[in-house]
This record gives sequence, structure tokens and C-alpha cells, in this order.
Amino acid sequence: MGYDFTKTAVTGSTPAEKRAAAILADELAARTGVRPPETGDGARVIFRETEAIENKDAFRVTLRGRELTVAANGIRGMIYGVGLFLRKTVYRDGTVTLLYDISGDYAPDKPIRGHQTGYRPLTNTYDAWTLEQFDRYYLDLMYFGANTVEHIPGEWGRTQRNELMRYDAPELLKETAARMDALDLNVSLWYPNSEKDGEEAVRNREEIFRETSRVDYLFPPGSDPGDLAPEELFDRMAQFEPVLKQYHPGAGIWPSAQQPHHFPDWGERFLRQLERRPAYIDGVITGPNHAYRVEPLRRKVPMEYPIRFYPDITHNLRCEYPVHFERDDWHYALAAVNSRESANPRPCEYAALHRLTRPYVVGSVSYSEGVNDDINKAVWSALDYAPDTPLREILADYSRLYFPGADWEKAADGIFGLERNWEGNPAENPQIDHTLRLWRELGEEMPSLRDNWRYNQCLFRAVTDAFVRQKMLYENGLLARAGRLLRSGAVDAARAALSEPLPDAVQALRDELDTLAARLFEQIGIQLSVEKYHAYGWERGAVLDTVDLPVTDLPWLLRQLDRAKELPEEAAKAFLRRCVDRNRVDADEVYYSVALHGLLQTGVTQEPEFYMDFQGDRPNVNDGSLPVCLFKLFDHYSFQAKTGGLTADGDYVLTVTYKDKPNAAAEEHCVSVNGHVLWKGAQFGGEKDELFTEEMLPEGFVAVRYPLPREYIENGCAEVLIQEPTTGFEIAEFRITKA
Repeated sequence: MGYDFTKTAVTGSTPAEKRAAAILADELAARTGVRPPETGDGARVIFRETEAIENKDAFRVTLRGRELTVAANGIRGMIYGVGLFLRKTVYRDGTVTLLYDISGDYAPDKPIRGHQTGYRPLTNTYDAWTLEQFDRYYLDLMYFGANTVEHIPGEWGRTQRNELMRYDAPELLKETAARMDALDLNVSLWYPNSEKDGEEAVRNREEIFRETSRVDYLFPPGSDPGDLAPEELFDRMAQFEPVLKQYHPGAGIWPSAQQPHHFPDWGERFLRQLERRPAYIDGVITGPNHAYRVEPLRRKVPMEYPIRFYPDITHNLRCEYPVHFERDDWHYALAAVNSRESANPRPCEYAALHRLTRPYVVGSVSYSEGVNDDINKAVWSALDYAPDTPLREILADYSRLYFPGADWEKAADGIFGLERNWEGNPAENPQIDHTLRLWRELGEEMPSLRDNWRYNQCLFRAVTDAFVRQKMLYENGLLARAGRLLRSGAVDAARAALSEPLPDAVQALRDELDTLAARLFEQIGIQLSVEKYHAYGWERGAVLDTVDLPVTDLPWLLRQLDRAKELPEEAAKAFLRRCVDRNRVDADEVYYSVALHGLLQTGVTQEPEFYMDFQGDRPNVNDGSLPVCLFKLFDHYSFQAKTGGLTADGDYVLTVTYKDKPNAAAEEHCVSVNGHVLWKGAQFGGEKDELFTEEMLPEGFVAVRYPLPREYIENGCAEVLIQEPTTGFEIAEFRITKA
């Protein structure tokens, strides 16, 4: 049915009411081309400021006929009302329709709900912004219920300003804090202890506190950076507290339990400091490089200290919650091209993470390096405010709010599609083609979307995934043909096959990415290239710098063909046959690669807190010298795998490919099969497989062989266990072959 709000008057009397009315009027004018009057005979939206609603984060909406009243205790709640109205209205052919009666009392589940917008050279977007762009984004965050924004005053020891930044970080903080205060947004400061001298640290903070009009939270991270022993960290916070209270009496100090790697007992020492019940600590934050996962941390931290979550919703890999964090099987080709900070809508994953962590925390302020995670921010804020909201409703709200006039159901499907694009092997995922069609259809139906950075970012991701898929399909076909030729000794024909250029249709997808990247840089300042758009580095969202990296073994095989030129003809042919069959084993043998097969195929759940050291997006590593089977390195203190299919009529050899990082401290490296020790002692041990290491591994890797007697195999089954409790190790692949 809906309610007609096409000709709407927007009114308010107090300064806060008038500010809220002006915000809504601006939004309606942007969507309809007509600015609403303050009075009129049609529909009305009235803002009412009332102390009867005690919670500043709560608001009440009342709809009577075509008159909608938004009541709240201050500007913050009224802005939430604006956001709700905008999320539930559609704009078509000059009409404004409220979808249904949104009357009700609204109050948040979590008291802390926010996101980081750190102004520093490392970010992929924020460093290019004007103050007006920050103003715009603050409202965008509030429309989904955020009440806190976290800034970074500066990082001593790092470059403070790049060619994109219009302001010094403290200067920007001074300006933005005042603007946030006008919206009644809480100001949080992520402020690492980068100074070696404690007195200097106090002086720096006093200057910031004095010049900043509003501070609600001080967040000194335990590490990354600011790696102090817990005792020194707490001593510094005790010194910061009176200075902070002098200028901001209501502000609190919330350190994070993020553990520096060179303090093995840091977590226990941090807890001992908390057990003293220091009055200058108001709460604890948990985030990346955590000393404890969130549930054990809540058990260990005294109850009087609430815990705030610092979820990393901005990164894809080499992070706390990588893509598919519960199984860590993001396909190596997608990971290589998208790298660490691409546009990454992950609504289903983050909804699952929110459910897992919600019982233990009082809210969250997310880790963010730019707008690549914009959809994730909306999802997380919506769930912090109303955790029972269906995920599709949140994405429909996002689509109606940010793509006004477009087919919002199709846009919501398109967002879900972007997440599903990352399921499995892109060459085997036709969802990628469907997702691109959805986003293209939206743009064809509403050409003005090309001026919308959120649309362009989603389209950029959809095109990126399609390019990867089509490139893989094409190159896999070339590799299959070249393999047949090399096995028959037709080296020149194989080289010609592998050297064929990409088809025009695939190249057109790649060229479209350049066009979209330029448009996005102009619209929102996102830096998709180091050289063209001043990104801090290739892994900081610079997808144009990783999109052309190898995603199949084609470049590696071409390099091997070049190596073969130095060999006699017959030796070259034999070498190339070994290259083509690098990962082949007989039916009663086993080959396993972390990158190719994923952790599920180990048949066991690996011990928690492992790290996936992805190599495929590193331009200086993935340069054609790295076969795709080595793209992922499992990094931990133990690795376990179960397999079968072996025979009992002969001995075997277990060959493991490690990242070769010499470490004399690794004195307890242990390799066992079915409980029988094959090696225990110095790092790796065993016998280096010289030929395989020389022919098939790039520099920095080593293959090590361990004899595996037949009597160690149990009815064709083998349980491989590799351990090193002191320094750990990195493993890429193993094979069990007949001796």
C-alpha cells in the first residue's frame, strides 16, 4: 500500500529540531530535485525534542495519516529517525512513498556502535577527503545507528602527511570533532603509544586533548603499534588520565588486549594489571592480534570492566577474520587479485560473526581503512542497534537509502551476489556472471547511477570477479592444450599456445576497471593504484596493481620453458614433462596443497589461531616464479592431516615443502605419521630434496624428505602430524610417494 510523502513539509522549532529538519530536507531535495517547505497542505514530517525519552540513542516515530512525527532527546536520536525514514521510502517518477507504517519506539541493543575513519597516509580513502566529505559520511553512518566515530590524532614515527592530505592529522581532528559534536556523535581516539619517552607521550596527548573540543573515549592499543610491556602501558594510562579528565571530564580510557608478538606472556601480565582494579580504566577493547579470543577474555577480565569489540571488517586476508574465516578457503585466484582491502561486502559472514561475539561485548567500533567496507559498516551498525533485523532487510535498506530510484530488490540481490562470488573456484562459479548482469542492468535502467560512488564500487568488484573468472577459464584451456603438447615433446607448439593473448572480451573487462577506478578516485578518493592514485602500497586497496598478477600456472610454465632452453633437447623435454606433472601422483600416493585443496581436505580441524600467510597478491613474489600450489602458506605451531589410499606392499617417502626461514631456535621440530616419529630435532630435519627444490620451487622454499616405512601405515591410512612448539613453521604442500 504505502503512504504518499511526495509533497512533504519538514518542520522543527528548537535548534536541534531545525537541524534535523534541514538534514531531511537536504536529503529529500537530493532525491527529488525539490526542497521541501517548512509548511504545506500535504504530508508533514515533524521533529520533536523531548526529555521524556531519556536515552539519547532512542527515538519514537508516530504516523497519523500523512503526518509523521519523530521524537527524541536531542539531535542524535532525530538523525536516527531521519535515517529510518530514508531507508523505508522509495523514489520513482517524482513520487515519494513510505513503504509501511514505521510507528514505534526504537532503542539500541548496544550502547557503543561505531566505526573508525582514521586520517593517515595508510588508509585507502579517508586521507583524500575534505571536511565536507567527512560530514557526509558521519550522517551515512548515523543513518544505520552509529553513535561513535574513531579518529587518529597522528602516529609518531610514521610519515604524517602524503600528497593527498589537505590537513595535518591533529588539524583535521580539531575540525571534525567539533562537527561530530554538533551531531552529538561520540569521539573516540585510536592513539597508539608510539613514543619511546613517556613524558613526551603525555605532552603530545595534552596538546591533542586541549585542542579537541570533544573526546569520549581514549583507545591506546596494546600493540600494532605501541608495543609496550603491560606494566609500562598501565603506567602511561595512569599518567594520561588526569590530563584527559582536565579537558574532557566524561571521557574514558579503554586499552586493547592486543598482544605484541615479542611478549609471550603479555596477556597474563595484562590481566594481572586489571586485577588491581585501576580506577583510570573504564573498559577493555579486543581486536586483531588479540591476547585472548573474545569469549575467554570475557571470562578472565573482571566484570566491572565492559569489553568493546574492535572487529576488522575492512580486510580480506592476513587479518583476524579473513574471507571465510571459519574455514579459511578463499580461492587463491580471487585472493591474489583482490588482495587485502578490495571492496568486500560480506554481509552473511559478518552477521555470523556478530552472533558469535554479541553476548560478550557492550558494542563495537570497527577497524576500517576506507570505504571498501562501506556495506559491512551498515550491516554491523544495524545489527548493533537491532540484532534481530533480517539481513535482507538491512541490504534492502542500504539499497533504498543509497540507490534512490533504482530497483532496490535487484541491488540487494547484487550485494548478496558479490559475497557469493567468492565461494569456491571462480572458474566453476557461474554466480559471478549473474552478479555482473545484475549490476549492469541497474546501471542501464538508471544511467544516473554512474555518478554514484557506491554503485561504481559494486560494479568495480563485479567486473573484477568476472575478469578473474574469464581469464582463468581461458588460461586453463591453454594450459590443458600446452600440457598435451609438452607430454608429446612439442615444445615450440606449447610455447605458442601459452603465448596467445587474452580474447578481446576479457581484455575489455580489464580496461573497464581502469575507467571505473578513475571515476571512483574522482568521486570518493579511493586509491586503487599506487602510481596513478597515490595508494600507500599495493596491499592497501590498490587492486589495479594486483589485478594482473598470475592466477593460473601459465606464467610459471612459460618461465620453466625459458629455463629449459639452457638444457639439451631430450633433457629439456624430460624437465618440462616433470613440470606439467608437478603435482601428479599415482593412485596409491597422496598429494596435498594448502592453496589447491584447502584445510577441509586435511580431514581434521586445525588447532586454533593459525595464520594463513598468503603469497599470491605479493607482486614481488607472484611474478611467475611461483606455481599456484604455493600461494598459501599455513603458519602455526602444528599441522595435521589424515589421508588414505596407500598400499602395504612397499615403503613410502613423505616430502614436505616449507617456507625456508632458517631458525636455530627451532630445536623441537617433530614429524610423525600415525604416532611414529620420522624426525625430531633441529628445524625441518630429514633430507633436502635437491632436485625438486631446484626445479620446482622458487627461492625461499625447500622440500624435505622423510622415509616412511610400510609398517607405520595403518591399513592404507596415514595421519601426518608436524609440530614445532617454539617458533612454529610454514607449510605449503606435502606428498606421500612410493619409495
